[in-house]
Amino acid sequence: MRKVWVVACLSMALLGSQSVTANQERMAEAATGKAESLEQAVVTTGGEASPSPAEVITEAEAQAVDPTGEAPLDETLTCLARTIYWEAKGVADADMEAVANVVMNRLGHAGFPDTVCAVVTQGSEHGPCQFSWWCDGRPDHVVEEDAYAIAREVARKALNQQLPDHTDGALYFHDRSVTPHWTSEYLMTAETDDFFFYKPHDGSAQ
Repeated sequence: MRKVWVVACLSMALLGSQSVTANQERMAEAATGKAESLEQAVVTTGGEASPSPAEVITEAEAQAVDPTGEAPLDETLTCLARTIYWEAKGVADADMEAVANVVMNRLGHAGFPDTVCAVVTQGSEHGPCQFSWWCDGRPDHVVEEDAYAIAREVARKALNQQLPDHTDGALYFHDRSVTPHWTSEYLMTAETDDFFFYKPHDGSAQ
């Protein structure tokens, strides 16, 4: 009798685990589809139109995408979250949001690629890379899951157009520890605890 009970418990646990996994996969699929639609809405409208409640990515859906930070960089939410993570992990929330602002500003600008993944990997073939983490020669897998969960949440809000633009329309930024040669050519639009933000004087992509 005891063996039957143990087998029954194990079967129930297995079924429960399979149900949780299936639910996670459904939420991840929903988030991926919504992210692609939200991405293209930004391209089409320049970020001027707000999504409906049914179109926004929920927090649970976002956290189901690439939970361990090891997925290929071929999906909108993952590309944005990984960029926020590697460019701004460990800094204040406003700084992380500002990095997301730059990606989204580029996405909505006619002078940049029309997908998030293409925006953040731009320059990888011919250089220079627009986002340094993409070409630093180091593995792109996440090493701090808690920080990556925060980055995914920032990415979710950015795609949902739920973030204020802390950068005043910036298309470029750099860490305070460096001074790129191009800074004298651009208009500084904002600064945070960790970054400076810029855009060309005429608003064009350069």
